[in-house]
Amino acid sequence: MSPEFNLVFVQVSVVAYALVAGVFLTFSDFVMTSLAKADPAGAIQTMQIINREVFRTIFMVLLLGMSAVSPMIVVYAIGTDIGYAQNWIVAAGALYFLGTFIVTLVFNVPMNNRLDRMQFNSAEAAAYWLRYVPAWRFWNWVRTIAAALASLCLLIATVIMAQS
Repeated sequence: MSPEFNLVFVQVSVVAYALVAGVFLTFSDFVMTSLAKADPAGAIQTMQIINREVFRTIFMVLLLGMSAVSPMIVVYAIGTDIGYAQNWIVAAGALYFLGTFIVTLVFNVPMNNRLDRMQFNSAEAAAYWLRYVPAWRFWNWVRTIAAALASLCLLIATVIMAQS
């Protein structure tokens, strides 16, 4: 691949990582805060709807697409002579894959699945909601920071690549 294509590919990935981080930030910053202040039954029902609808969104395409692209970014960086930018690209791919995708699979998705199986207006769901919100928010902050740092690492790599 040409150096110009490589640079554009990395630049597009910067934007995709940043968009994913932005959606996660939105949830951590005010969506979950607002839901935590709402009536538990309504908040649980809303979160169940969000968790079902997310599969039909551009966000999901970005989240999963970049999860597939991230290991390829790492392999590309390791196999290409791009100098110091290589370290930043490897860090970005690893940060996103581990801190965003794996955290999503291991923590957020199982919590969402458990919540989804509950009747939104049940005592069991209300009790779970009290544990769900802080735990889900914590792991969402991990995803937010990982995606944002991955974007920053790629941004630094693009600057290095552009100067080469």
